[in-house]
Amino acid sequence: MILCLDVGNTQVYGGVFDQERLKTQFRRTSQLNSSSDELGVFFRAVLRENNIEPSAIQSIVICCVVPDLLYSLRACAQKYFDIEPLILRPGIKTGLKVAYRDPKEVGADRIADAVGAIKLFPGRNLIVADFGTATTVCAIRSDRTFLGGNIIPGIRLSMEALEMRTAQLPSVEIKPVRKAFGTTTIESIQSGLFWSNVGMIKELVARVTEQEFSNDPPLVVGTGGFVHLFDRENIFDHVVSDLILTGLIEVLRLNSPAAHASP
Repeated sequence: MILCLDVGNTQVYGGVFDQERLKTQFRRTSQLNSSSDELGVFFRAVLRENNIEPSAIQSIVICCVVPDLLYSLRACAQKYFDIEPLILRPGIKTGLKVAYRDPKEVGADRIADAVGAIKLFPGRNLIVADFGTATTVCAIRSDRTFLGGNIIPGIRLSMEALEMRTAQLPSVEIKPVRKAFGTTTIESIQSGLFWSNVGMIKELVARVTEQEFSNDPPLVVGTGGFVHLFDRENIFDHVVSDLILTGLIEVLRLNSPAAHASP
């Protein structure tokens, strides 16, 4: 079995695969000062709670955008699973051609999303929108070229900024709304957060399509922790909640000895 870990600024999102079948998934709050022991105890406990023996884990692959946690994660894998993890970072085989001026600048999470989208929808132009701590929108050409994209404050980050940087605006529940305006302060924040994100994604998809994919319109794929807020808005052709885990499994395959063995 394979343990996949997507370590973001807010959460650790994990999944366990048996071959390519996702058996279970879980989330944990990211904590910058987490020790390898704290992580190891948590991972082993959550596996057992889901009826998976830790000894059954044969490979671990990690996508991390929090550099301060990488040492603890690697030490955790070594100590608690006796495994040297594969960490998605520059130099790892991904099957992508990255058109960024400096390819090393592209976050591991965006690379994993792109690899996962290509795995599921090969030979298609793609736009991937990932709703996490930050919202990212990435364009991938059908020849596996990662063209670039957008990085925007995520919906929760926007709400927290309003709360922290204003004197009278409260924290609110983030949820889908039907009306385009509110009649209370809370409703006004909720409608502003929701519809601004709907409009933003539609505008970015339209502009990227016009500028890069006018002759072959892309598939638009949604993913990330907040993606299901927008289920009723017909923004996406496909919603794949575990897209980043799918990408990590493919990265592991591309970097396995069997993938490079001669026929």
